[in-house]
Amino acid sequence: METLFTDLTISMSDFKKNPAKVLREAGDRPVAVLNHNKAAFYLIEPGLYETMLEDLADLRITPLLRTRLAERDKAVEVDIDSV
Repeated sequence: METLFTDLTISMSDFKKNPAKVLREAGDRPVAVLNHNKAAFYLIEPGLYETMLEDLADLRITPLLRTRLAERDKAVEVDIDSV
């Protein structure tokens, strides 16, 4: 059995009938759109999608930041006014 990452689901055929209604009723909660009882895609509102992308970017940059912080004794001090 496939794990769904939301408690809201709708069949593909019902979604096609009135997508605007699905969006309206879901509010800010994600919806799994099912095709043959398997998730075909998740419908999420733009704010949640943007937050997910920001979190992903943070996860990707964290190792680089840790490496650079560990090497800060090799840093060169620069006077920004002289540049």
